[in-house]
Formats: sequence, C-alpha cells, structure tokens
Amino acid sequence: MELRNQVDRMLKDEKSFRFVANFVGQWLMARDVETVHIDERRVLNIKDLGEARRTFSGRLRQAMRKESENFFDYILKNNKPATDLLTANYTFLDETLAEWYGIEGVKGSHMRLVDLPKDSKRGGLLSQGTFQVVTSNPTRTSPVKRGLFVLENFLATPPPPAVPDVPPLEEAAKGDARNLPLRDLLALHSEQAMCASCHARMDPIGLALENYNPVGLWRDTYNGQPIDAAGKLMTGEQFGSAKELSHILATARYRDFHRALAEKLLTYAVGRGIEYYDAPTIDKIVNDIETHGATLKEIVYGIIESAPFQKRRGDGDMFAGPAGGH
Repeated sequence: MELRNQVDRMLKDEKSFRFVANFVGQWLMARDVETVHIDERRVLNIKDLGEARRTFSGRLRQAMRKESENFFDYILKNNKPATDLLTANYTFLDETLAEWYGIEGVKGSHMRLVDLPKDSKRGGLLSQGTFQVVTSNPTRTSPVKRGLFVLENFLATPPPPAVPDVPPLEEAAKGDARNLPLRDLLALHSEQAMCASCHARMDPIGLALENYNPVGLWRDTYNGQPIDAAGKLMTGEQFGSAKELSHILATARYRDFHRALAEKLLTYAVGRGIEYYDAPTIDKIVNDIETHGATLKEIVYGIIESAPFQKRRGDGDMFAGPAGGH
C-alpha cells in the first residue's frame, strides 16, 4: 500500500499533468492534432484560404488536444472506470470547441468539465476532434486509418502490415466508381484476397465513424449519399452507430480494451515495445484491475507494481516522462 500511497501523492501534484500530456500525446497522437496537414478549404468547402484557416484555427486545434488531455486526467485522478474513456457522458470544453461541436452554454476560453446532453453526438474518445483529425487524410476521412487505430490502440489486436504497392483508394477506383459511397469504394479496394481479411477487421470500425468529418464536425451525408454507420466486428458484435460501437468496446470487449491500455501504459513507462515475455505481466494487471473496480488508476497501480517497470533501466520516473514518453 505504501507504493500506492506514493502514486496517489504524485498524482495530486500538478506536475503529474506532464505524464498525462506525454502519454495522451503518444497513445492518442494528441500532440499531432495541432500540426497534421488538413486541407481546410476542401474539407470545409471554403474558397478563401485565410477564411478556411480562421475557421479551423490553431486555437481550435489546441482546444481539441486539451479536451483529450483533461478528459484522461479527470478519469485517472477521480478513480473513474477505464471504460469511461469510451462512453463517458461528459467531456472538457471551452467556448471555441463547444461551438464547433454544437454544444450550447459554454462561455470563455478555459477548459471545464461539461455534462453532455442526452442526445449529444459526443461522448468518449472516438467522438473527440483529436481522434478524428489525426486519423484523417488531408482532404477526407480514412476509415482504414480509423479502424486500424482502434484495433491497435483500443483492442490490442493490430492487423499485419499492409501488402506493398497497394494503390491509394482514389487510384484504385476508376471512372464513375470514384463517385461511389466510401463503403463501396472500400469494398472495391479490398477485393484482393490478401487484403480482404484485414479490411474485414478494419473497415466496419472505420465506417462506423464516418459521421465525423476530417475536422470533427458531424455530418449525415457524404458525396450526397446518406452515411451508413452500421457494421459488425469480426467477433460478431453488431452496431448501428459510433456510439453503439463505443458501447460494445466498453462492454463486450472490455477486457481487450483494458489489455490495450495496460500495454500502452507499460510501453510508455518502460520506454520500449511490448515483448512476448511481458504477457504474464499484462495478464496479471488485467486480472487484478477487474477485481478492484477496473479503474484507470488501478491500471497505473499495476504498471508501477510490475516487475518490468521496477527493473527498467534508467532513472526517469513514469510521471515525469520516461524515454518512452517523449
């Protein structure tokens, strides 16, 4: 318990936010949301570049990063279930980001905890601008990137690397096919047998998130066609929307989510990738947290108490930002 008391003491220190910012920056690529290239004119259909960049501004990008950081920080330090990261009915907003999301009643430039309306399209990491921006291409969303991101970072089941020399989606479609709905374009793109199995895992997840455009705005149509967000995971769970997908990840697939979080936190803490000999450590952390409320803080406790962390090389500490966190 003494070690856990020390963890609690360190988390209460404002310096612990460096750990949060570094880890969220690494795990969710949140640090990239302010710099990743987006063609604002094409995405927003605004001809004037200056107006487009003022609309999707640096301040807005910064607010998206802060939303994800403060959201993770709140769930960790208030001992909330780790699955709140997926399904929470609250988030952190300032006036700029609230207006972008269409949420009323938030004034001022400081980030604050906001309870979301029951009918809100927001709630959980998959609905946040950070995720949507960093998993998009400059001119359009990428269901493949989004599906791959969820498999790697939320389910700990990354597919094998893509086969070489596969052309981009736009090049794979010819003639009138380029005007097909994105779901149909992806079906054409994955017709090769060697591609089909991986796309069957990634595409349904990515397509479930198509209502969020490349800059995080909600949309009901794409290229004049209604968006179909329904799909099924390879494990059989069916969903009809992004929210239903998030709910499935937090319930039917909660052990996979806990494992993914444990793996990513251990990677950050020890400054190296996960190896086969880490499996017993990850298994123990996942089993232990699920008998103690399955909170995000319990996962951090498990990492701190694990042999790989305690026997790691170097003298950096997890909360200051070890080699894996930079």
